[in-house]
Amino acid sequence: MSVILAVESSCDETSVAIVKNRNILSNVIASQIKLHEQYGGVVPELASRKHLEIVNPCIDKALEESQLSWNDIDAIAATVTPGLVGSLIVGMTAAKTLAMVHHKPFLGIHHLEGHIYASYLNEPDLEPPFLCLLVSGGHTSLIHVKASGIYENIGSTRDDAAGEAFDKVARLLGLPYPGGPIIDKLAKQGNPEAFKLPEGRVSLPHNQGFHPYDSSFSGLKTAMLRLITKLKEEKRGNLPIEDLCASFQFTVAKALTKRAICACLDLNLTKIAVGGGVAANSGLRQHLQQEADKHKLQVFFPPLKLCTDNAAMIACAACDHFNHNLRSSLSLGVASRMNIENVSKLYQ
Repeated sequence: MSVILAVESSCDETSVAIVKNRNILSNVIASQIKLHEQYGGVVPELASRKHLEIVNPCIDKALEESQLSWNDIDAIAATVTPGLVGSLIVGMTAAKTLAMVHHKPFLGIHHLEGHIYASYLNEPDLEPPFLCLLVSGGHTSLIHVKASGIYENIGSTRDDAAGEAFDKVARLLGLPYPGGPIIDKLAKQGNPEAFKLPEGRVSLPHNQGFHPYDSSFSGLKTAMLRLITKLKEEKRGNLPIEDLCASFQFTVAKALTKRAICACLDLNLTKIAVGGGVAANSGLRQHLQQEADKHKLQVFFPPLKLCTDNAAMIACAACDHFNHNLRSSLSLGVASRMNIENVSKLYQ
């Protein structure tokens, strides 16, 4: 059984974790939300500077919480793609330095693959094949998980990611950043059927790369803008914020659920694992579970602390690859983008 120390720094969370196969020994997460909320979103330069400032204390704390020494660590891993380049460089450089100083193998991990492995941490017996609905601030994808390290992206967003849509709609409503948690909270007090909103349709033909499971949220965002503008012009008093949040959230959950269920049934799969920050959304959890139950499909949601970016999921993915005798070169660089179908390129 391998023990991996991993560093995650792809966006605005600095995280260091130690995982033994699918068991978390420590998982330290330092959030930067307070730093970026005044700007309404992540400022890349500020993010990378903050990673540089706190990555070493996070490493020390992870080791302390695990009660392990460097002699107990089998390999060092770090997220190398996709993400903010400056932020990725900080985490990768820290991990490579540790690997060289302590004479350990190094593994570069794909961030989206990490979100898939978050489900393994909560469900140690989960095994491919299954469908992963990956929904976060930067990504919305349906991924056919065929085997360890073997993936097929069968659907993506054509514009805004689901989490990005939450943030933008929150801004339209005058709500603070990040938008997902506050919209989720207010939606519980509203009527999800108060306003009829478009789910978003993608009508590109197959010969232009259309996947039947692709999603689109720009139309929904525009519909929300027009609705909010109309309500303000009518001057009926305060905006019905709770109803607007509930209607928006329900529409997103319905669109994501419809595509995930259809893809799962078409591929003759029986399991859906959900990952990414939007996996914490209570509306999506409830709606997807209800629809999956109708078709006797199993749904696996990570615990809330593993939905957002964390190093435990990166370490879990690294454990699996390490156990399959995969290693990365110390000359491996970072990349802002990489298709998850190309993860094999990260290893020698």
